[in-house]
Amino acid sequence: MTTLLLIIHIVVCFALILIVLLQGGKGADIGATFGAGSSQTVFGATGGQSFMGKLTTGAAVIFMLTSLFLAYYYAKPGADSIMPETIGQTVQQTEAPAAEQPSVPVAEKPAATK
Repeated sequence: MTTLLLIIHIVVCFALILIVLLQGGKGADIGATFGAGSSQTVFGATGGQSFMGKLTTGAAVIFMLTSLFLAYYYAKPGADSIMPETIGQTVQQTEAPAAEQPSVPVAEKPAATK
């Protein structure tokens, strides 16, 4: 069941990308929205929704529903996950002992005279 849902989700993802990229620009319609040209239409200044707009809405609804179902299924305890249960053992690095350097007394700076 989840495999089928995951396949549908991936296909809808690619379809949604293609549908959005195939749509025409809305630059000319923005002018009509703010009163330029004839804006006395039944469905508002931008007109009715085109076939591509309806296709985009349908694909977006399917995408959101499959996202919710997949999130719900994989949120259940005991469900398979792509994340590992435990993180691998980290390699502990030990610091090398500091090489002993002969202690040299630090010469004090002479006081500044005014």
